[in-house]
Amino acid sequence: MTRKINLKAFKDFLRSGQIGGILLLVSVVISLSIANSPLHESFASLLHHQFGFVLGSFNLRYSTEIWVNDGLMAIFFLLVGLEIKREIVEGELSSIKQAAMPVFAAIGGMLVPAVIYAMFNQGTATAGGWGIPMATDIAFALAIISMLGDKVPSSLKIFLAALAIVDDLGAIIVIAIFYTNELHTDQLLYSAGIMALLVAFNKFGVKNLIFYLIPGIFLWYFVHHSGIHATIAGVLLAFTIPTNVSDQESPLEKLEHSLTKPVNFLIMPIFALANTLIRFESGMIQGLASSLGMGIIFGLIVGKTLGIFAFSWLSVKLKWSGLPSGAQWKHIVGVGLLGGIGFTMSIFISLLSFDDVFLQSEAKFSILIASVLAGSLGFIYLKSLNKSKVTPTDNKDEAF
Repeated sequence: MTRKINLKAFKDFLRSGQIGGILLLVSVVISLSIANSPLHESFASLLHHQFGFVLGSFNLRYSTEIWVNDGLMAIFFLLVGLEIKREIVEGELSSIKQAAMPVFAAIGGMLVPAVIYAMFNQGTATAGGWGIPMATDIAFALAIISMLGDKVPSSLKIFLAALAIVDDLGAIIVIAIFYTNELHTDQLLYSAGIMALLVAFNKFGVKNLIFYLIPGIFLWYFVHHSGIHATIAGVLLAFTIPTNVSDQESPLEKLEHSLTKPVNFLIMPIFALANTLIRFESGMIQGLASSLGMGIIFGLIVGKTLGIFAFSWLSVKLKWSGLPSGAQWKHIVGVGLLGGIGFTMSIFISLLSFDDVFLQSEAKFSILIASVLAGSLGFIYLKSLNKSKVTPTDNKDEAF
């Protein structure tokens, strides 16, 4: 029996991603303008302002910056987790043949940039930032490829989305394992108990989202206090939300549809506004030539392109996957360049990598430059390609 997949949420994801990418860009410009104006100190004070409450042993009083990076970003990761699960169950990751190429491409796009960064920074104080160039920004990458319209095969957009989703999953694992400091086992046990409850709700067919979202809030709290970065709670919660393979809207698709616009139109611009507060200072341009700057720039632009292309080529040559329908290898090079847009996730990992504010600013500036270059080069390159397409019957390696 043929599966009827509800693609409405995915189409909304692409459409809002394009507009969300523009809002992200506007937020970056505004944040940079504030950082280099007399408003800088006032805005920085706002980010450090604490609000919330303390009730007995429950502490929910944090700075604005923490609420943004740990709270709002958990919602972003919830959306990413929902997208990952839906693609595994009913989409481009639902079979080994379909999932192989974007998975291999994502692995290559994470490993090669990390190696390049490590080569530049081995034995230095910035060696711990190897995770920075591993990430791809879904919102910006999809926004740019969507702007190309029919100049690229539509299957290429799906391939990039699947690749970016796997990339985000890899980034989440890296954050959980390598960018987590002290662990508190009692909080982890509480988290595990809530996860067991959520899995039980799923197993017994509970469809009402309220039974997942309320425990999810407590899951976020205990994960946050366990020492593991709180955003992981968003992904864990997402994997317990029920879905289906029919054209009837599932709880997962309903929640994904509800979150897509708030995340892309509000949460991500707020994150960009709060975390791109880069004050241009003397020596910052020269910092691009430092081991940190070179590792990030070469990692994102060269590493992403080389890693995505090489591992994609390897998976096809080994007959483990096939090219997206209508796509050619020259298109994969363009996708590799767009994969170098590491903006949101790369900035997020840089904040976890360094305590030194100057190193954070230098990393952010390098990420900004690399992402702009990667996005511009990818757009120009893909736009320059001719519109001739390979038909599915002529390409035995196709999987999409």
